[in-house]
Amino acid sequence: MSEKIHFVGVGGTGMSALAQFHAFGGGEATGSDRLLDRREIAGLRSKFEALGIKLFAQDGSGVDAQTARLVVSTAIEDSNPDLAKARALGLRAVHRADFLAEQAACRRTLAVTGTSGKSTVTAMIFEILDAAGRSPSVITGGGLRLLEQRGFIGNAAQGKSDLLVIEADESDGSLTRYKPWFGVLLNVGKDHKEIPALMDIFRAFRSNCGRFAVNADAPALAEFRPGALSFGFSEGCAVRGSDVDLQPGRVRLRINGEPFDLPLDGRHNAENALAAAAACLEAGVPLKAAAQALSRCQGVQRRFERLGSARGVTVVDDYAHNPDKVRAALAAAQACAGAAGRVLAVFQPHGYGPTRFLKKEFIEAFCGALREGDVLWMPEIYYAGGTAVKDISSADLAGPVAGCGKKAFFLADREDIIPALAREARPGDIVLVMGARDPNLSAFARRILAALG
Repeated sequence: MSEKIHFVGVGGTGMSALAQFHAFGGGEATGSDRLLDRREIAGLRSKFEALGIKLFAQDGSGVDAQTARLVVSTAIEDSNPDLAKARALGLRAVHRADFLAEQAACRRTLAVTGTSGKSTVTAMIFEILDAAGRSPSVITGGGLRLLEQRGFIGNAAQGKSDLLVIEADESDGSLTRYKPWFGVLLNVGKDHKEIPALMDIFRAFRSNCGRFAVNADAPALAEFRPGALSFGFSEGCAVRGSDVDLQPGRVRLRINGEPFDLPLDGRHNAENALAAAAACLEAGVPLKAAAQALSRCQGVQRRFERLGSARGVTVVDDYAHNPDKVRAALAAAQACAGAAGRVLAVFQPHGYGPTRFLKKEFIEAFCGALREGDVLWMPEIYYAGGTAVKDISSADLAGPVAGCGKKAFFLADREDIIPALAREARPGDIVLVMGARDPNLSAFARRILAALG
């Protein structure tokens, strides 16, 4: 894989993982990203350059006659200057999913899909296989803290074995291009597409898998159970969870009788651990070894990540961006706050199209999940650039949530939320910052922590 490949949109979590993986394999990687041009992800530049990945402005200058091909995502418009330069030079552009499919095809690949939990389960599988001495590789959309501690960016690593763990994204339907040795289906919920369309995508994915595991607790996935390894908390599951005990910063459960104790939060992480343990059983790792690995689980960046506490108030940064993930994050925060504490939530929607598509479901999620006393603030929708019809606002979500009797407020400039939240917070509260795609959202959460102090 010594060819020179240019990655357009290299700052994205999925694309950056592919660029790193190509570089790890000895290939020459270059990249561009409009967020880099705007200096919104400047911290990534030095990390890329340390791996030998050369970065260019997104003006076509990174594409030349020595470039073998471009890798692009669905988010890259036809008018992109790098694509225009490639066309002028007669170069081929491939979708990121096709490039990932190439990597998966030449390895014994475990692919994790579903509309929630993919990054965490992928990370857990990698950590179990790694601790078991299986030297796996990983390509995923969320940064593993374990890999960060080893000096990597976090969302890609190349091991010595043929085992590869990948996060198979359903958002644009491209996961049907993968033909993994083993596939894991976690759940299905409206996100990016309507559920019938997602089910068609998952059916095609299942037909491409050599072996398959499915969450038996999800009624909508019942048709996938015949011939599959079933995992869940219900009777009849081949890999069954039980005795879930949730404490702040701790998740305990049993899987087929084996005790698991994870340094994480939320029932959703009990479900994630169950899926990961089932997949690793298929790869030959016994449950006892899986439990030992997950007892030291480092987790994923921005997945209920505790940033610190001030004045008795804890600030948590979370990637929740669809209704199911919002519910799970709120439930975990409420469990940490207990009956006496409140959840002070900030949710920044990303993209006008996704917000418009999920408007009704977001309103229902917040109306159903927020408790009396909990407070929600919403800044304006995050816009990364490109073509978009800006005919919806975060106010169109916050208003109806307030209308159903919850404390919900729209403040267009998120910086205005910081003093409002600092005035509201009292000891025992949990501040939960939620949202995706915006590379500066974690820094915003840290500014909240500083204001509390």
